[in-house]
Amino acid sequence: MKEFKQLGAYGLVIQDGKILLIKKFGGPYDGKLDLPGGTIEFCERPEDALKRELMEEVGIEVVDCQLFDADSVAFEWQFKEDVLVKVHHTGIFFKVSNYNNEIKKEVKVDEVNDDSLGADFFDIDKLSKKELSAIAIMELEKLGYKLN
Repeated sequence: MKEFKQLGAYGLVIQDGKILLIKKFGGPYDGKLDLPGGTIEFCERPEDALKRELMEEVGIEVVDCQLFDADSVAFEWQFKEDVLVKVHHTGIFFKVSNYNNEIKKEVKVDEVNDDSLGADFFDIDKLSKKELSAIAIMELEKLGYKLN
């Protein structure tokens, strides 16, 4: 079995019972709704990675954020018909309380944004586990939300 490790910084942007999520393209969360954020680059601070990733994926400039959590999930991903991958996904999660710019609801996948098809706010009470990434489920439950 192959192994895949991921370390990223992610934003929890919650307003009026809704959370900002991206529509994933490719990778272990393909077709799922996920927290905006992504890989911490070499020598990059987690908060700087958060700010860069949220600008790339959803078009917002983070003004205020607070560290909320650091944790990980592990699961198996059927990459190809004959390739099973063990995924270990570690995230550093920030509550984003203030930002500038409008959310990009649709974006093109390119060299800068390689896995988001855009973002939107979703009513947390209407989300189900089957449509969410493992890290999104973990963090929403830590925030006290009950998911179907």
